Amino acid sequence: MAKRPWIGTNWKMNKTFVEADEFARIVAGSDFADGAKAQLFAIPSFPAISRVAEALKETKVLVGAQNIHWEDAGQFTGEVSAVQARDAGARLALIGHSERREMFGETDETVALKAAAALRQGLVALVCIGDTRDEFDAGRTAEVLKRQTEIALSKIDWTAGEPTVVVAYEPVWSIGVRGTPAEPGFVEEQHGRIKQLFGSVVGRDLPLLYGGSVNPGNAVDLATREGIDGLFIGRSAWDANGLLAIARDVTDALA
Repeated sequence: MAKRPWIGTNWKMNKTFVEADEFARIVAGSDFADGAKAQLFAIPSFPAISRVAEALKETKVLVGAQNIHWEDAGQFTGEVSAVQARDAGARLALIGHSERREMFGETDETVALKAAAALRQGLVALVCIGDTRDEFDAGRTAEVLKRQTEIALSKIDWTAGEPTVVVAYEPVWSIGVRGTPAEPGFVEEQHGRIKQLFGSVVGRDLPLLYGGSVNPGNAVDLATREGIDGLFIGRSAWDANGLLAIARDVTDALA
């Protein structure tokens, strides 16, 4: 049976309402809208969540929030709770993205708290882990990924049904306009290690995505590797047709 990959994108602080509407319209009308071949997801900035979710409500495409607070309500000016994100139409919460860690003080501990908060509200928790350039150069990738994975998953009640947790390995040195694409063999090796951690830490397998300079030229090579369950794509998928083209290439290769 062909693997059904997760394929999606985080818009970061981009897109007007007009641009968001156009993206949603194209995806909603595509042959990927029913989720049969791949689990697509899109993560708009907060103001656009409700309109994108409304435009995609008849599809299986998951709409996400780029961050949530770990409390369900309270005096946290400027923050958004999992309750509010879900009420706006989000069905997924992005947690621990490297930009949140680097620019806004996100820690392994707050990642763990937010993952648990997302699951309390029935959201898919998309948890990011990744090594920095200094950590990579020092040969500490495996150590860093082990620590981040273990802590991120530590506050989830794994005995309560089937928590929907997806992990994305995104090397910090491979993200953004100055990112260096990682070798697919290196990615496959790290995914194998992380998959082993899932077994020892939570006793089950979890979907494990790769993100970091994913583009039309390397998407198939990455997505067809052992242990890579999908792709978390940046600017190559900010255009809906770009997202769909990569999804089509990947699913054709996996068929």
